[in-house]
Amino acid sequence: MTRLFKLEDLQAVLPLVRQIVPETPAYSWPLLRKRFGFEVVVKHENHTAIGAFKARSSIVYIQKHIVTHGRPKGIISATRGNHGQSMALAARLLDLPATLVVPEGNAEGKNKAMRALGAELLIEGRDFDISRQVAETTAQERNYLMVPSFHRNIVLGVATYALELFHSCADLDVVYVPVGMGSGACGLITVRDLLNLKTEIVPVVSERAPAYKLSHDAGKIVTTQTAQTFADGMACRKPLQAALDILRKGADRIVSVSEDEIADAVRLLFADTHNLAEGAGAAALAALKKDAVHLKGKKAGIILSGGNIDEKVLRTILDGKTPMA
Repeated sequence: MTRLFKLEDLQAVLPLVRQIVPETPAYSWPLLRKRFGFEVVVKHENHTAIGAFKARSSIVYIQKHIVTHGRPKGIISATRGNHGQSMALAARLLDLPATLVVPEGNAEGKNKAMRALGAELLIEGRDFDISRQVAETTAQERNYLMVPSFHRNIVLGVATYALELFHSCADLDVVYVPVGMGSGACGLITVRDLLNLKTEIVPVVSERAPAYKLSHDAGKIVTTQTAQTFADGMACRKPLQAALDILRKGADRIVSVSEDEIADAVRLLFADTHNLAEGAGAAALAALKKDAVHLKGKKAGIILSGGNIDEKVLRTILDGKTPMA
C-alpha cells in the first residue's frame, strides 16, 4: 500500500481545486478501440484552464502553506511550463506575485502563457535542474516561497484527477502515465491504493530522459548528464527520492519510449480524437502502443497530461517528422 495521504484529505481539497479546474472528461474513443483492438480511455487533462494536469497542484500547495504559515511575500519555482502556469494561475487567484525560472530554449508558447497569467519570467540555465538551483537561490534572496515540483500537497492536488478517473472508470486494467518529476504517477498510485483497486499503473519516460526508469530499475537515484527530449514535461535528469520510493512500491515497471514513438503518438491522438497533445501528453499512448499485443481483451487508460505544444513543433510532427530537442 502507498498512502501519501488519506481519502478524506483528497476529498477535502476538491472544493479548492474546483475553483480552478472543473472535472475533466475521460472518453473511450471508438477510433482508438478500432486501431488497437481493445478499449482505450483517455483522461483529458489537456482540458484544464492551462491545458495541463498541473492546474490542480499549486493552489493546494500554496493555500495549505498560507493556512499554516501565513501569506508569503511572493512565490517562485523552476518550470518547463505547466507547473509554472499552475503557479501563475494560483497566484492570480490568491493575489500574490509569482516569479518563474525557465531554462534557455524553453518552449516559447509556454513562456508566453506564463507571462500572460501575470508571472515574471527569468531565463536561467541550460536545463531544468540548473533552473531549479537558480530558483532556490532567488527564493532565499527575495524571501519568496519556493514551490516544489514534487511535495505531498502538490501530489494531493494532482491526485484529484485520479479520483475522477477511477470514479468514472473503476474497471481499468492498466493506466499509462508520463513521468516528469513524478506527481501525476504518484497521485494515481496513491488513489488506486486508497480505493483498493487492482489497476496496474505504468509510468512512462522518454528514452532521452530515462533517469526515473534507471533509478527504478537500480533501486537508487541515478542521475543522467542530459535530458534532451522534445517532450519537455519529462525532461528530468535527477529524480526525487520521495517520488522514486512511491514509484518503486506502486509500479512494477517503468516503460521508456523513443522520440519517434512520442511524435507518432501525437499524430495518432490528433487523428483519432482531434485533440492536441504535447510530447509528455502523448507519451502514455506511445507506451500503450508498445504494449498493445499484450493488452487484448483488457481495458486500458492513458493520461493525456497536457496539450501545450508549440506551433513549430506541431507542424514538424504533423509533417511526419520528429522534432529535435
